Amino acid sequence: MAFELPTLPYSHSALAAKSMCQETLELHHDKHHQAYVTALNGFVEKDAALQGKSLDEIVKATAAAGGPVFNNAGQHWNHIVFWQCMSPNGGKIPSKLEAKINSDLGGVAKFKDEFKAAGASQFGSGWAWLVLGSDGKLKVTKTANGSNPLATGEGKVLLGCDVWEHAYYLDFKNVRPNYLQNWLDNLANYEYAEAQL
Repeated sequence: MAFELPTLPYSHSALAAKSMCQETLELHHDKHHQAYVTALNGFVEKDAALQGKSLDEIVKATAAAGGPVFNNAGQHWNHIVFWQCMSPNGGKIPSKLEAKINSDLGGVAKFKDEFKAAGASQFGSGWAWLVLGSDGKLKVTKTANGSNPLATGEGKVLLGCDVWEHAYYLDFKNVRPNYLQNWLDNLANYEYAEAQL
């Protein structure tokens, strides 16, 4: 069965008031994400070893080798998460998650600084993540290109922020730190993150 582009959990214009314009979402979801899905389906169609596998299985099976199958599977996986990690009502941290952030990361301000630094320091394209590690503690991490914590085994993803230029260029030009600050303060769906705990 072919992989499909998921429907956005909000309209293309729903995040505009939070500084992610409709054109950004149309290009990012409808063009970029669709291209990853189309390419992945092409690879699966030609490789019997991939057929019948879940997306998670393909990401894990191809992570060590890297290459085009992993890149497209990873990016499909990452973007499925990314759309859930934003909300028109984003930016509000529920109490259970806030307590966990305070306990594990030294407070909300410190967490945001660390997350912003991870995303801003990722050279070239990549992702910033808030994960729940195997030790039960929250940690901030980053991955290059289409990789993710599923592939690296770094933990369960609670939040993932795309720092490829196509995620922010129309809204923030080349100022990635401003995009990240806005994302954390206004777009991040902390209720989704708490539910992943």
